[in-house]
Amino acid sequence: MTEKNEKSDKIDILHEDCDVELANDKSLPYTTYLVEYKLDGTIRYDIVNCKKVVDIFDHYWDHYRNDLIRFSQTGGQVNPRNWSNSKKVKDEKKKK
Repeated sequence: MTEKNEKSDKIDILHEDCDVELANDKSLPYTTYLVEYKLDGTIRYDIVNCKKVVDIFDHYWDHYRNDLIRFSQTGGQVNPRNWSNSKKVKDEKKKK
């Protein structure tokens, strides 16, 4: 089985193993979802951005199977076209 951190072209994991309260951030795009899953018996949360919700399911089902609990839309209200991931922008600048 592949590692969870393997790059996926279809989803972008914005926050991994984060606090559930981060999902209430209104500055997130409205295409972000809070994913709840179990890892080593503890419940964890990721905030994921995607174009199609089915891509989230596919990614987490491939990695966690029956330990995938649920995913729900975050409180993000920003149009994805107007939102930029500052971490991703910084990483791209470092590569140049």
